[in-house]
Amino acid sequence: MAVKEFALPDLGEGLTESEIVEWHVAVGDLVTLNQPIAEVETAKAIVSLPSPVAGTIFALHAEPGATVQVGTRIVTFELEGGAPAGGSDLSGAASVGDVSGAADDAAKGAGSDAAPAAEAAPERNAVLVGYGPAVESGKRPTRKPRKGSGAPAETELAAAEPATEPVAVSQADARTKTTPPVRKLAADRGVDLTQVTGTGPEGVITRDDVLSAAETSAAGTQADDETAAEASAPAGSGTRTGVLASSRPRETRTPIKSVRKATAAAMVASAFTAPHVTEFLTIDVTRTVELVAKLKAKGTAASVLAVVAKALCIGVARNPSLNSRWDANANEIVEFGYINLGIAVATPRGLMVPNLKDADAMTLAELTDAIGDLARNARASKATPASLNGGTISITNVGVFGIDAGTPILNPGEAAILAMGAVRKMPWEHHGEVALRDVMTLSLSFDHRLVDGEQGARFLTDVGSILNDPGTVLTMV
Repeated sequence: MAVKEFALPDLGEGLTESEIVEWHVAVGDLVTLNQPIAEVETAKAIVSLPSPVAGTIFALHAEPGATVQVGTRIVTFELEGGAPAGGSDLSGAASVGDVSGAADDAAKGAGSDAAPAAEAAPERNAVLVGYGPAVESGKRPTRKPRKGSGAPAETELAAAEPATEPVAVSQADARTKTTPPVRKLAADRGVDLTQVTGTGPEGVITRDDVLSAAETSAAGTQADDETAAEASAPAGSGTRTGVLASSRPRETRTPIKSVRKATAAAMVASAFTAPHVTEFLTIDVTRTVELVAKLKAKGTAASVLAVVAKALCIGVARNPSLNSRWDANANEIVEFGYINLGIAVATPRGLMVPNLKDADAMTLAELTDAIGDLARNARASKATPASLNGGTISITNVGVFGIDAGTPILNPGEAAILAMGAVRKMPWEHHGEVALRDVMTLSLSFDHRLVDGEQGARFLTDVGSILNDPGTVLTMV
């Protein structure tokens, strides 16, 4: 039997491990080249793993939720055209010894014919991480029948149903029809699947069904606990009341992994490697706010963040040391002639900083659209490893949270990061009088090994001048 073991590939620069989020296939399923077989979560993004070969799933070596090191095998395929070793049951799981033994037996039995057979069916390698050709078929994977079952050679599973996860039906109990990831979720949440009514096709129990059952169970347990606490409390002693006291657990533990783990390591490395300096500038941005309003009224894409991004690109052209990197290995300072602008995005998975490639070549409208797309993809866990690598300078918009200023930590490998605070109506000097104006504070953190205080100040005042009067940009370019 011809088999191929597939190890977890390197999904991005500097990533050494990934978590298996969900398998899209099961043992015995037939797969095609580049068909998505699993979703994995790295420290930077959730990506889809395509099949490197066409064949049959012989064994899965990692459960959903498991963290796997790069280079560790995760799946074994039986290649197309290979015959099962005598009496082996491909619908069951196989260990390393089973796979290697079967492969050795097949090689010995084939003798000199093994090499021509391999030459006749050359192995094709898929492009990594979902960049291969899209799977055109909307059908769900087909399962290879057990030997001697009398079933047809190929059986299409629920072709009329949506092309989502293959449904693994337990013969022991048809009331708990669901998929392996949902079974694991139920086990983690303490949900008895026999007590859950499935709302999926043909009564299949879905992820939402399990979460709903878990919430119902938690609410019932909490109500019982509160009733017991009230009954056992001494008369007149009083108990804690209010939504906060009754709804929050006394202690919650969350594993440190994925984005949070990577962010923590990067921030610690940045804070204790690069000597940070932060400078502040408070400016009148009324004209920028008015410009954005006028552009929107004309149907042109615009935002204050996009104007700040454009001002940053112009400021970098006049102060290139802000767009550089300290290369300790080569003992060199690398100054970039392009700007890959990082945009800090708060996502459900934690802080992410995807970047816009060649942002300095974009117009204001293009920056507005690109920033919006970047943020939406990051929040939807669709940011690609390519978009998360290669940044040269970053912006963080703490103003959206109502914050006026802060001291941002550098994205590792970058020389500077600009924080924009909230735009507030404040009394401000204007043409010799006090008037109510739109005011913003800019905070610039930079690596003092690469940027001197004077260079940082000149860059910050350049950005501030553009935001104070966008027309001044004509005198700078």
